Amino acid sequence: MSSRAHADRSTAPLQSPSQTVPGWLLAAVPLVLLQPLLTHIATHVARSRPELFARLGPHTDKLFLIDPIDLPFVLLLRPNAARPYLQARRRFERPRHDATIAGTFLNLVNMIDGSLDGDALFFSRDLRVGGDTEAVVALRNALDDFEGSAFDAIVSAFGPLSAPLRLVVSSLRGMRKRKRHE
Repeated sequence: MSSRAHADRSTAPLQSPSQTVPGWLLAAVPLVLLQPLLTHIATHVARSRPELFARLGPHTDKLFLIDPIDLPFVLLLRPNAARPYLQARRRFERPRHDATIAGTFLNLVNMIDGSLDGDALFFSRDLRVGGDTEAVVALRNALDDFEGSAFDAIVSAFGPLSAPLRLVVSSLRGMRKRKRHE
C-alpha cells in the first residue's frame, strides 16, 4: 500500500460530524473537559494491558492521528506504556503525527473490538491510513494479537460506568444498522 496515495485521501472527511448524533452532541464540548478522561483511559490500558504497547516494538513512540471522521475532533495517540499519551484536538489543528488512521467512530470501535477486520475496512475504503504505514500495520497486528478485546480494556477504565458505556455503544451500533436498512 502506498502511503502517499492514502495520505491524501485520509485527510478528506467522509461525513460531516454534524450529521451524526455523537458528532452533534460532542461539537459543543470543550476538549479540555475530555482530556482527563482520555489521560485516564491511556494510563489504565498501559497499566492493565502493557503487552498491547510492547507488541509495537520501535513504534511505541510514534504519534498516531486517529480520525473518527464523524466526530468533531481527532485523537493523537502515543502508545508508549511508560508514557501513554492520548489527546483530543479539533480537526482543523492537524497536529504533527507519524501515521493517520481514519474511519467512522463505530468502524474504529468495531475494529479495536475485533468485530470488524481492519484489512477488510481498508480494502473497502471504510478505513484510510496514511504516513508511516509500517507503524499502522504494527498497531493493527498488536490489536489482532491482543488477548480479549482492546475495546473492553478501554471501557474497563470506567469502572462502574463500564456497563452504561457499553450500552451507549451498543445503542449507536443499533442505530447504525437501522440506518443502513432504511
